[in-house]
Amino acid sequence: MPVAQDFSPIDLPEAATATPKLEIRNLSISYGGTPALVGVDLAIRENEIFGIIGPANSGKTSFLKALNRMDMFNGSMKVNGEILFNGRNVREWRNVYALRSRIGVVFPLPVGLPMTVYDNVALAPRLAGMSKKAELDEIVERCLTRAALWDEVKDRLHSLGSLLSGGQQQRLTIARALSQEPELLMLDEFSIAVDPVTTMRIEDVLKELRREMTIILVTNLTQQARRLADRTAFFLMGSCVEIGDTEALFTGDVTDQRTADYIAGRFG
Repeated sequence: MPVAQDFSPIDLPEAATATPKLEIRNLSISYGGTPALVGVDLAIRENEIFGIIGPANSGKTSFLKALNRMDMFNGSMKVNGEILFNGRNVREWRNVYALRSRIGVVFPLPVGLPMTVYDNVALAPRLAGMSKKAELDEIVERCLTRAALWDEVKDRLHSLGSLLSGGQQQRLTIARALSQEPELLMLDEFSIAVDPVTTMRIEDVLKELRREMTIILVTNLTQQARRLADRTAFFLMGSCVEIGDTEALFTGDVTDQRTADYIAGRFG
């Protein structure tokens, strides 16, 4: 049975202002000299869900990698331009791990660490110096609850996370990201390996989380962007073609016909 879709707007908290949480200026990315993204300029607001859609090889994942400096793991990836997080260039952060604790990321496939459910979520707080069991217990329960997983795993906290179902592992990944208390959460095709029911549960989680943080949602499911994103950017062949209010884009208020064609499924 198809799931009813609610396209009604979600009220932003008063904390959402015109001040960008993230500002991108003339961002270009290449691999071994081959361009992946060229001349991207955009700003992402506090407490919004910002959607990014576009076909494969449009530069969407490369964009996310540049935001928390994952290019340092790939010698062939070169990043040029400015990425301002809370007004500060991410390249100026000496402690890149501190930066990543504030900019969390969830990848397309669940990446469970080879440890228990509890330890997956408690890892980041422990690395930050927290050792009191009562405090860790509170964080684990809170993050698993926010990820809509607590009720399913509260009796299996000390079992391996890898024994959970695919959808549960993806929500465990989200809980682990939340344990760092990020200000910005990036999700890259989170629903690729997740069933439709679990996908909708995670979407409900994201709607709640947007009241506490900024979210960037990269998705190849255009209707998912429509359900969740306040504004959406369309990437194509390494360029950001346009950015607009999500519902306006989906009802035909576009500046580039390619955007309308992609949303309508005429290519991609």
